[in-house]
Amino acid sequence: MPSEGRCWETLQALRSSEKGRLCYHRDWLLRGEDVLEECMSVPKLSSYSGWVVDHVLPHTQENPPSSETSESSRSTSDVEQPSCVPKSPIRTPTFSTASPATPDGTEDKQESQHAEPMALHSSRRIKVEGCIQMYELVHRMRGTEGLRQWQEEQERKVRALSEMASEQLKRFDERKELKHHKEFQDLREVMEKSSREALGHQEKLKAEHRHRAKILNLKLREAEQQRLKQVEQERLRREEGQLRLRGLYGLQEEVLQLSQQLDASEQHRDALKVDLSAFRTRGNQLCGLVSGIIRATSENGFPTAEDQAVAERALQDMRDLLTSLQQEVARACEDKRRQDEAQAKRQESHTQQRPEVHREAPAPSQGPGGKQSEGLQVKVQDRTMRWYQQLQDVSSQCVLAFEELTNSKDSQAKKIKMDLQKAATIPVSQISTIAGSKLKEIFDKIHNLLSGKPVQSGGRSVSVTLNPQGLDFVQYKLAEKFVKQGEEEVASHHEAAFPIAVVASGIWELHPRVGDLILAHLHRKCPYSVPFYPAFKEGMALEDYQRTLGYQVKDSKVEQQDNFLKRMSGMIRLYAAIIQLRWPYGGRQQSHPHGLNHGWRWLAQILNMEPLSDVTATLLFDFLEVCGNALMKQYQVQFWKMILLIKEDYFPRIEAITSAGQMGSFIRLKQFLEKCLQHKEIPVPKGFLTSSFWRS
Repeated sequence: MPSEGRCWETLQALRSSEKGRLCYHRDWLLRGEDVLEECMSVPKLSSYSGWVVDHVLPHTQENPPSSETSESSRSTSDVEQPSCVPKSPIRTPTFSTASPATPDGTEDKQESQHAEPMALHSSRRIKVEGCIQMYELVHRMRGTEGLRQWQEEQERKVRALSEMASEQLKRFDERKELKHHKEFQDLREVMEKSSREALGHQEKLKAEHRHRAKILNLKLREAEQQRLKQVEQERLRREEGQLRLRGLYGLQEEVLQLSQQLDASEQHRDALKVDLSAFRTRGNQLCGLVSGIIRATSENGFPTAEDQAVAERALQDMRDLLTSLQQEVARACEDKRRQDEAQAKRQESHTQQRPEVHREAPAPSQGPGGKQSEGLQVKVQDRTMRWYQQLQDVSSQCVLAFEELTNSKDSQAKKIKMDLQKAATIPVSQISTIAGSKLKEIFDKIHNLLSGKPVQSGGRSVSVTLNPQGLDFVQYKLAEKFVKQGEEEVASHHEAAFPIAVVASGIWELHPRVGDLILAHLHRKCPYSVPFYPAFKEGMALEDYQRTLGYQVKDSKVEQQDNFLKRMSGMIRLYAAIIQLRWPYGGRQQSHPHGLNHGWRWLAQILNMEPLSDVTATLLFDFLEVCGNALMKQYQVQFWKMILLIKEDYFPRIEAITSAGQMGSFIRLKQFLEKCLQHKEIPVPKGFLTSSFWRS
């Protein structure tokens, strides 16, 4: 068929054309970028499209051959069919020499000669090219439409997924909120249950507490009644004991007075030539018995009725002894009188026989310097002895007051006792001559402790209010530590006496009982500070007697004399510093609680007593070196009279009893006083606290 032949010719022409020789890839759809690029790019027309529109299409529309029509319909049907034809713009080189319309008429004529066969020949090609372009356009439109539909589908899916995710998120938030509500509700129920259980337990505890409180109140009332009963019994016992103690003191005073009367009878011994030693020995025994009762009473508490009865019997024995002595003296006087009368008669008869011879009676013995030697006291004055005994009683009562705390087995009580002892003694050990501000801190700490305020000690807060007996314990230990510092620190460093003394004086002024305890400890360790020379009593062990003299006895060994004098010197120096110093930050309205008048009394009393070898000279030197300047300013002329008395009358007595090996202390005292008399001034002691010390 002619139409089929033309189709094959067309296909053959297409195969021979430039586009027909192009290679078309079957996987062109896989290259999405090129497809999308061609779909999105602007379509381009061939350079011969204008000529085709002007010359070919009008003729084709006027005379459509049947074969061409059929072919075009077939081609159109082919284009409409979804076949996979590669896209490629057809640029036919056949028309490369042709040009659309030219203004030149000659050229048009030449073209018209050849146009007709060319038009006839290329019309099929133009149709095919148009069909190809139409197919490409349709395919591009289909691709664009498919891409648009795919995009819309993807957008719908994205929206659906977004909505689904949003819904899932809402459900998740709802489930999470529901879970939180459930947990909160469970926690709330648990808390309510716990609170109900706690309230029930609390009510149960309240009921138990009320029951226990009721029982404790009953026990407390019983204990309070028992305590009041014991307090009343203790008060009655103390009152009775005080009455007995005062009675004992009265009995002792009377016994001592009778003993003095016995001693006074010694003056008749040489005159009457009678032995009265038995009476004196018995009198000393009775005095020792009464003193022993009082000493035991001071250690054990108050005297019993048996003690009082024994003391009364001793007094009665002393009275009987004095009566017997007086009777013996009276008989001896009567015998002496009779002997004198007989002697006078014999002398008278003898003088009548020979001439009378006058003889001078021997002059009384002269003391040094032409003065008559007078006997000094050996015993302490009664008033001083009573004062000494009162201080010892105060100390004993203080010990009894905190006896329960000392003997307690409770660990808490022991801990409180140790804390209180450290708080009382450590500040005293820290006293030095460094600065006045440091001294004030120590004083304030001790004063606060005694005032019941809490103080820091060893990193803990300590107060005397922790125990009812705490104040008595602290006062006793504090006084004991002050004296121990004098015994040890001042004995080694004489300048330390003044800072220790000024703190002790300030505490004494604010807390008088501490001062009494300081004196009691001082008198017990150094009886020469009273002054008091303890006498050896019959039946007393030698070690006990040495202890009463102030010596330290350990394992039956008595300390060396040098060490003994060193300790006594330290305590006398501390005492001499206390009586002249006052705390500078205290009030000056009241007088010194134990001032220079006591120092004058001590000096006068020790000069009225017989000196002791090595001891008296040492103590006089230490006392005058520390306190002499203050006494000189206070008593002036009277003080210098006292110094002259020591030089002229007391030095010979000390020298008479001092052996050659103990002359060191005597020579030191003698040189010191001679130098003072030469310069007519007692020097200020070394280490004395001046105003610059308190400003440091």
